[in-house]
Amino acid sequence: PLSEVTHKRRISALGPGGLTRERAGFEVRDVHNTHYGRLCPIETPEGPNIGLINSLSAFARTNDYGFLETPYRKVIDGQVTEEIEYLSAIDEANYIIAQANSNLDENNRFTDAFVTARGERGESGLNKPEDIHYMDVSTQQV
Repeated sequence: PLSEVTHKRRISALGPGGLTRERAGFEVRDVHNTHYGRLCPIETPEGPNIGLINSLSAFARTNDYGFLETPYRKVIDGQVTEEIEYLSAIDEANYIIAQANSNLDENNRFTDAFVTARGERGESGLNKPEDIHYMDVSTQQV
């Protein structure tokens, strides 16, 4: 059933070596920009466990080292390729990433002079198409 799949994709900050409900502050429970595409910002329990138990996002996976990764389409010289690369939050910080709803022509090139994208520290801004490194794979990638 669906509830079993949801339960298997849960991540907890509680338990041995983790946090306790009483000592976990707001900073730990809040949504962080590194959660983008990795942890669902909506699906978390209410009450004392809020923000301490999370679920993986739809496209998220764990790599061989246990880090969460999310997929992106590679962009070369302003052209979006079909090549998919999974990036961890650490790797993602080095790149400029366009939104999945960016306007593209029939050759998968950006049509706008400036593209809305995330850069350093996850902050959004306008960038030239040739400065873009990756693009989200889906508008549902939150």
